[in-house]
Amino acid sequence: MSLRDRLWPGLGARGIWLEVHVAATCAAVVAFEVAALDPGPVGALLLIVIGVALGLLLLFLRRRAPLVPFAVGAALSTIGIATGLLISAYAVARYVASWRTRAIAGTLAAVAAARPWEVDSANQAVGAVGTAALLVLLPGALGIWQRTRAQLLAALRERAERAEAERELLARDAVLTERTRIAREMHDAVGHRVSLMVLQAGAIEMAARDPDRVGQLAGQVQTAGRRALDELRQMVGVLRAGDVDEEAPLGPQPGLEDLPRLVAQAQEAGMAVELALPDTDVGPLAGRAAYRIVQESLTNAGRHAPGAAVHVTVTRTGSELAVRVVNGPPDAPAAASGDHGRTSGGGFGLVGLGERVRTLGGRLTAGPRLDGGFCVEAVLPA
Repeated sequence: MSLRDRLWPGLGARGIWLEVHVAATCAAVVAFEVAALDPGPVGALLLIVIGVALGLLLLFLRRRAPLVPFAVGAALSTIGIATGLLISAYAVARYVASWRTRAIAGTLAAVAAARPWEVDSANQAVGAVGTAALLVLLPGALGIWQRTRAQLLAALRERAERAEAERELLARDAVLTERTRIAREMHDAVGHRVSLMVLQAGAIEMAARDPDRVGQLAGQVQTAGRRALDELRQMVGVLRAGDVDEEAPLGPQPGLEDLPRLVAQAQEAGMAVELALPDTDVGPLAGRAAYRIVQESLTNAGRHAPGAAVHVTVTRTGSELAVRVVNGPPDAPAAASGDHGRTSGGGFGLVGLGERVRTLGGRLTAGPRLDGGFCVEAVLPA
């Protein structure tokens, strides 16, 4: 640490020059006050030395230890040299934190400045009170006001910095949440189409000797691929704000009314799916979540239980919508290893469904059945 930092911690060049000016001004005014007292050569030299010492104390201790120059200034005020008390009284009120210390120091200094032992009349008493108010109370009030103002500004600055940090955290959390939502939507939409394409490609391999069946399945693969590209392009078009006005399709999100079409696509891919769907209206959030649950469940069933029958049941009871997707044991080895709901690429479809359902305030359970199948059940607020 440099000498400057030890003597004036936290002060820049402007603050140090202010301290120098205050100390020099005090020493010069004290010299004039000494000359006005006419104490004689020896007394004048002694008082001038004391005045210079007071100036040095103000230079080095006015901010760090203001009570030291304040005590010297109060002592000099008893003989009529009041400048040091005037400056150091402000310093005590500005830089001393304890109210009790400030009150005791101010009382003693006011007595020293008033010099009650020299009061002989009412006029002198009024003059003594005025002197004490001018030398102690007025600079003290200014120092307290400045200290309070500095504390208020520091509190406001700290509050602004804390609010800025909280805004950054909220923005970062919002970005993370949105990234998770986009990843979940892309997994649900595009992953389902790709899974259907994989199933249809496997069916093409099995039907290699039937040209008509191969052509039919190839057309279904082509259609599923186009739909996957369309949905992917739709999501990318939403993300790229500059391209929203171009030809990126911005269709509505699928809901409960789209489940028959979803089941029909799975049936075209060779899956045995049965759907029980009530004729009821639900909110768009619940309908979209129900669609994604069925979509992910069909994808997992086709991947992990090929050839198994799948039963999709949607019921509504009061203000709740229940979705249940059950598949039996696979008729053939699964195309991908791993837990039900985990793709071979390492994604977690059921984890994303759980997050979606919890966001809506619902419940999701998923697990294997005793017969070797799998069951996904969700209850959503309708």
